[in-house]
Amino acid sequence: MTAAHKTLPLGSRVRVINPNNGKSVTVRINDRGPYVGGRCLDLSAAAFSAIGSTNAGVMNVRYQVLSR
Repeated sequence: MTAAHKTLPLGSRVRVINPNNGKSVTVRINDRGPYVGGRCLDLSAAAFSAIGSTNAGVMNVRYQVLSR
């Protein structure tokens, strides 16, 4: 599963946690972005659906960098 981040090195591994339900997923940074203000990560559809409902579109998450 993958995600985009503006500054983390490509290939970094990040654990993304949905604090509303406690679900988490580990993703690899493979792209730059998001380019919308106030957003830190852009998750792939598979990663997003693993931690929340795809109907939400946007959710607040916490994330922890596992490796750079």
